[in-house]
Amino acid sequence: MSATSDVLNRYLFDNYHARGELVQLDSSFKEIIKNHDYPQAVTELLGELMAATCLLTAMLKFEGEISVQIQGNGPVKYAVINGNHLQQMRGVASIVDEITGSSLVDLMGKANMVITIIPEKGERYQGVVALEGNTLAECLEHYFATSEQLATKIWLFADSKNIQAGGCLLQVVPDSEDKQQQLADFDHISQLTATIKAEEIYQLSANELLYRLYHQEQVRMFEPQTVSFVCGCSEDKCLAAIANLGKDGIESHLAEHLQFTITCDFCKTTYQFDHDKLHPLLNPN
Repeated sequence: MSATSDVLNRYLFDNYHARGELVQLDSSFKEIIKNHDYPQAVTELLGELMAATCLLTAMLKFEGEISVQIQGNGPVKYAVINGNHLQQMRGVASIVDEITGSSLVDLMGKANMVITIIPEKGERYQGVVALEGNTLAECLEHYFATSEQLATKIWLFADSKNIQAGGCLLQVVPDSEDKQQQLADFDHISQLTATIKAEEIYQLSANELLYRLYHQEQVRMFEPQTVSFVCGCSEDKCLAAIANLGKDGIESHLAEHLQFTITCDFCKTTYQFDHDKLHPLLNPN
């Protein structure tokens, strides 16, 4: 991939009522899956989900966190990507049965997509939509059509061989009373964007790719954001979770198991706590 990998770019069309986002993922995606032995189809699902979460996170107009999770009754119980306004991402999938297909329905069965937004200031928001499309991109477009009522097009890509992912989002900017012209503009830009190819999003810089797509249009790019993998687990967070058991619960577990062993679901880091390490919890005074 190009030197501009792991970057999200936002852009605006000066002559049309539309805005766009482009995300290209390489090492951050590799970090998310490197300690997991996912089948090819699950790796690609997580890649698309990561790209989608980056695109959604870029739309937040406040500091906070977002979680995009798919929950189903198929062989993949759930797949989730958590991110924040700094484009710090982590993700995981839970596989409960043999993977025999590669489509979204094959993996998830009957499923819902849950989008949770947690601003640092303000109220938590959660939106739930049934997965009724054939692809994750179609499901997200349906979400925007029903919940936001804004014309939105999304393209998602993931390569399980080279561990790369990317995505593009277009959305109407409702800044005109001429709704018919808005939709005409959006249709024109959508047709241009639909020519995007997977190898281009993996190999070209954002400037090169946007020029190829829109070289006859006036496109204004904003300051890019770096995307990174940040798990967020720590020994202190594990100790806080153990503390919730109370002194009696901690002592009972130690008597049976001699230590606490906690493995992070996201990065697979394992933390171990014996009696000596837990002394401050058992003797707080």
